[in-house]
Amino acid sequence: MFQLLLIFLAGGCGCLLRYGVAGWVQRSSGGTFPFGTMTVNILGCILIGFLATLFTGPFLVREEYRLAIFIGLLGGFTTFSSFGFEAVTLLNDGQLFYATMYVLGSNLFGLLAAWGGMRLAAAIYGAA
Repeated sequence: MFQLLLIFLAGGCGCLLRYGVAGWVQRSSGGTFPFGTMTVNILGCILIGFLATLFTGPFLVREEYRLAIFIGLLGGFTTFSSFGFEAVTLLNDGQLFYATMYVLGSNLFGLLAAWGGMRLAAAIYGAA
């Protein structure tokens, strides 16, 4: 029950963080392209790569806290459900170029960001 409570609380924090970061980025970009969601997705990938590497290497973290961070906080923060909706909306609006760039950019840079987070943690902390 404690583990569920941690995930629940962390998920709420992640959602609020997503709302703030994505909204700020989107307002700052001033455009209709979903930069806010894409930024949150890439940042979430960097964070999960970095933290997963740390938590299995130099900083062993108890399972209930790892789950709260990965499933709760980062699960609430990353926005792939919004990603799917926004990609389809761009397609429905006839914005094939933007939809394609959004899908490719989010996936390519997200994967590179996860890899980069893992390499960064390994370089800083000597994690595997």
